[in-house]
Order: sequence, then structure tokens, then C-alpha cells
Amino acid sequence: MSNRWGILAVLFTVRLSMAFQFQSVAAVAPLLGTKFDASLADIGLLIGLYFTPGVALSLPGGAIGKRLGDKATVSGALLLMLIGQFAMVASDSWSWQIAGRLIAGGGGVLLNVLMAKMVTDWFAGKEIATAMAIFINSWPAGVAISLLTLPAIGTGYGVSAVYLSVAALIGLAILLLVVAYRSPSTSAAAPSAASRLDRNTLFAVIIAGLIWGLFNIGFAMIFSFGPTLLVERGWSITAAGSAISIVLWLAALSGTAGGFLADWTKRPQSVLVVGCTLFALLMLVLPRSAPVIPVVIAIGSISALASGPIMSLPARVLQPQTRAIGMGIFYTFYYAAMMLGPAVAGAIAKWTGSAAAAFDFATVALLACPVLLWGYNRIVAPRPQAA
Repeated sequence: MSNRWGILAVLFTVRLSMAFQFQSVAAVAPLLGTKFDASLADIGLLIGLYFTPGVALSLPGGAIGKRLGDKATVSGALLLMLIGQFAMVASDSWSWQIAGRLIAGGGGVLLNVLMAKMVTDWFAGKEIATAMAIFINSWPAGVAISLLTLPAIGTGYGVSAVYLSVAALIGLAILLLVVAYRSPSTSAAAPSAASRLDRNTLFAVIIAGLIWGLFNIGFAMIFSFGPTLLVERGWSITAAGSAISIVLWLAALSGTAGGFLADWTKRPQSVLVVGCTLFALLMLVLPRSAPVIPVVIAIGSISALASGPIMSLPARVLQPQTRAIGMGIFYTFYYAAMMLGPAVAGAIAKWTGSAAAAFDFATVALLACPVLLWGYNRIVAPRPQAA
């Protein structure tokens, strides 16, 4: 395949399998709780473990891809995801659930870090902003499909059937990547300039990674604890998953709209601040609101507005020769936040006795983003912007 939009469709679908696997635990959390006698804290830990390998693998991920090739490395990453999924099927031991989740998460990390580069290789100098917005939306789309399908599968056929469904999708992703993806015929030569980050750039990238991590913690609370919240209110697990999936479908649209709005107004940071603030307020409202669907629709319409402006923060300070190491650092702090966030939220929910506490935790995380943005601007304001 040589058409870049066709290639983007391939990459979108492959990354969607990662989101589908990540969400598979939260989508059937009540069933896992029953089968493994797991508390909300246990479920939160299992959700967060998927991101744990990112702390160690984000930095070397780019180097691995450079040595082995993008396609081979992503294929290996998908194979790790598949092995981890089968490990979770193999035993009813909670220890095996943890081990499988860690193995699968290691593959997911390598896939996530490298596939953004693959999109850039095809769209650099072309429709890169549009392409990246579409590519990022593979995450909410995969999570939404997981919420729509896996609760019904789990209710009808059990947790093992859920795990095998995830494995089947990953297998299809491997086949699609091997058959349909190829590298672009021309690619920019690697810059020869030094790739060392100065102190200010390092701190700015770290703050940007933390902002992205905290924002995604807030977003993850919706689909990680939203179904459990509704089940606590008396909803069936299938109906709860379908209701929460509305957020993900609308977020796929609002993310693109937020990127367009940021470019059109030329005020991406204003979009970031307003988007995070409104999102935080709605997360505070949902557990306390009797009508659920209108609030869910509002959250979906608002939640992803800030995603594009946040992802543009590293580009403001990174030169071409520092992008590889800079994005490795960015993702390291993102994964550190995402590893800890669900576990902390699960512990708080267990302590309070309700999944509603996870939404209050999300509110705090989202409101911290504009505060960190202020610190980011204090660092980058005195310096000229990168080309």
C-alpha cells in the first residue's frame, strides 16, 4: 500500500487493538471482581499495570525501532501483547493476571512510542496535524468498541471469552500490519547535530509529559470506573458499558474539533485551559447527577478538546535533532503518571466505598493541568520558539 491515507487507516486500526486490550479489564471489572475476589483497588492496580513498562521502555523504544526497523519492532510489540493476553487466559491465578498485564503492557508501550513516528514519516510536510488528530482518536475508538462489545461477551460467555476476543483482535492487527504496511519510499535523513537537551528544554518536556499524563488520568477515570459507578446505581454491566462508550465516540470528534479550534484561533493554550477546566467540572457533576446520559454527552463533547494543544507542547521546545530523546522523556513521564493514577484512584474508591471517588480524583488531576502549564510557560517564555 502506497497511499498515505490508506497507511494511516492501517496504523489507526493497529493502535486501536492496544486501546481495546487496555480497556478489557475495566470493561468487565464487576465480572473480574466476582471471579478473582478482587476489590476496586485490585482492579485499579491491574488497569494501571498496563502502563508500568512505559517508565522503563519509552526511552529505549526509539533506539530499538531504529536498530530493528519500525515494522519489525511493532510486529514484535503486538506479539508481546498477544503473549500477555494468553498468559491471562492460561490461569485463574491473580498473579498470572498481573504477569500477563505487564507483558502485554510492554508491547503496548513499544507500539505507542513507535507508531507516532511512523505517522510522521508518512505525513511530515503534508497534513501532519490532521493525520495526528485522526491517529490519536484510535484510542477512544478502541476503548468505545471494547465497552460496547466486551461486557456482553463477558456476561454471556465469561471472562475467558473476553480475553480470547482481545487476543483475536491483536492477531488480526498483526496480520494487517505485516500485509498492508510499508515504510515511505523517501524519509528524512537523521540529523547529525547533537541530540542533547539543555536544562530548560528538559524541564519543559517533563512538565509537558506530566500534563499529558494527568489529562489522560482524568480521561481514563471515565472508562475505567464509569461502568462500575453505573453498576453501583443498579445498571446492568452491558447497559453501563454502552452508556459510557458514548463519551468515547464523541471524544473522537471533539479531539479533532479542539485541534481545529486551536489552529483557527491561534490560541491553543486557551483551548487547553478552558477544555481542562470544563472537563474537570463535568467529572465532578457526573457522580452527583440523577440524569446520566445528558452529562455523559456533555463530557464526550468537551473531554478531548485539550488533547491536540497538549500534544503540541513538546514541539514548541524540541529541535529536530532532539525530538527522539525528547519524546522518549515525554512518554516516560506520561507513562509514570498513567501507571500510578488508576491504582491511586482505585485505592481511594475502596477507602470511600464508591467508584464516585475516582471521578473526584480525576477532577483534581485535570485542574492541575493549567497549573503545570503556567510552570511550562515560565520556562519557555524567555527562549525563542523552535522552528
